[in-house]
Amino acid sequence: MTSNRDRQQRAAARARLEREMTLRAESAQRRRRLQAMIGAGLAVVVVLVGVVLLVTLTGSDKKTNNTAASASSSPTSCKWNSAVDPSAPTQALPAGVKDVGTPPASGEPRSGTQTMTINTNLGVVKIEMDLAKAPCTAASFAHLASKHFLDNSSCHRLVAGISALQCGDPGGQGTGGPTYRFANENLPTDRRPAYPKGSVAMANSGPDTNGSQFFFLFNDVDSQRLSPDYSLWGKVVEGMDIIEKVAAGGDDGAYEPQPGGGRPKTEFKFLSVTVGAPNKG
Repeated sequence: MTSNRDRQQRAAARARLEREMTLRAESAQRRRRLQAMIGAGLAVVVVLVGVVLLVTLTGSDKKTNNTAASASSSPTSCKWNSAVDPSAPTQALPAGVKDVGTPPASGEPRSGTQTMTINTNLGVVKIEMDLAKAPCTAASFAHLASKHFLDNSSCHRLVAGISALQCGDPGGQGTGGPTYRFANENLPTDRRPAYPKGSVAMANSGPDTNGSQFFFLFNDVDSQRLSPDYSLWGKVVEGMDIIEKVAAGGDDGAYEPQPGGGRPKTEFKFLSVTVGAPNKG
């Protein structure tokens, strides 16, 4: 038979075992709760990271879109402003001013180059027009050429001090042009030299008053001699020797002391002017 003492010892052992089992179960439950809490916390972190990434990416998209919108806000068409009283009769136009209408209001090419060919009494001069930097100037000359605006006109002014030969007045007197004006383009404010030899720039009577008059540069000219207020729209790619020949002939001083220079002693006459199709390059 089992003694009372043995029964008591077995009962105590069972009680200890039950307590240990209970403690283990409670410990396991606590671990499961902790793991669940950690898992939930990680899920929250993942969600938050996702939200941050989403916001960041969305912000990047907005910035890109804003940048694109800003880029697209640049002028995409040319504005042709009237240079004369629109109610004035044709016969009352200032000397040398010719009305040949205006270029198209939109659709001008804005990339690549276009060549303006000038057949002169001294030979052929070709100007490569930059459609990306001066699209409106190029569009204007394409229009004027199609109307034979500059045919039979002579370059009227040579200014040795700034190495410039000025042309583009259909009357050849320095006062002519079309009945419209347009804004400056590609001002050489950060170029050194501002006007390289062979470049072609618009003449004007103030900001955004471009018409048809322009000048060839037959030497490099810095901004100290000629302020960067004149649109650079092309460069001579053929016939620079002709420009230099006219420059070497000197001028008659007819415009001294102001505005300076004079008529070229060597006649330089445009027989015809044409503009070719755009070249995308």
